[in-house]
Amino acid sequence: MAPLLGSLCGLGVFLVWWSTWGQPAGKKKARPRRLDLLLVSAGIEKVTAGGLLATCAGFGLLALLVFFVVTASLPIAVCFAIFGSWVPFAVVRRRANKRRAALRVLWPDVVDHLRSAIRAGLALPEALIQLGHNGPDELRSLFLDFGADYRSGGQFDAALSRLKERLADPVADRIVEALRMTREVGGSDLGRMLGTLAEFLRDSARTRSELEARQSWTINAARLAVAAPWIVLVVMASRPEAMLAYSSTLGAMVLLGGLLVSVFCYAVMLRIGALPEDERILR
Repeated sequence: MAPLLGSLCGLGVFLVWWSTWGQPAGKKKARPRRLDLLLVSAGIEKVTAGGLLATCAGFGLLALLVFFVVTASLPIAVCFAIFGSWVPFAVVRRRANKRRAALRVLWPDVVDHLRSAIRAGLALPEALIQLGHNGPDELRSLFLDFGADYRSGGQFDAALSRLKERLADPVADRIVEALRMTREVGGSDLGRMLGTLAEFLRDSARTRSELEARQSWTINAARLAVAAPWIVLVVMASRPEAMLAYSSTLGAMVLLGGLLVSVFCYAVMLRIGALPEDERILR
């Protein structure tokens, strides 16, 4: 009994000491990875980052097999396998850019709908919910989900945060944070603020669309410059002596050098012609 009593007393002292300390802070919410943010920005919610990487690996393996059968050259097949593995990521990134450009045009109309609803006397949550019925078609499902979240829990901030995560758009971040601040601190100038914001968004979208139209020349030239040598290499696949030359050690080194130069130059050209991207705030 003596060891048992000693253990119980020691446990009691430890519990008393432990109770004098404050509760540990809750764990911070892990920030989503870049691939997850890219998928959400592209409007793809049912595919995870692991699924995207698996798809890239599958496309790379398929390109390896196809080009090895066509050219009978392993170094050439490996180069095109690298290009093939990049295809799914490029498709998702292109879709994200197109979605962001489309939303950029829609946000002024969304702000105008909000402004009209608030002037009509609706509360801010109800004004957001009615966008699920009267807003742009591309965004109605998201605002309907916001309405379901708000009605099920009654917590405006939580529902607004989930809406912000699903929109995954820099302009949406500004609108959401402005609405959140207005609800927290109050104020009678919400209609005026939304009107000013709508005008700013229209001017910004008009200017950026003009710049992107000019930027497309640089991007298309970069893609053509990178693709041309590899298209010529595919055409040369009909000549067995050329494929035999590239299958040697020296030929493999030439292909590796060409691959590195192509990737480096393409990245540099895109960097030079890139427009400054809007950064998401308060994620």
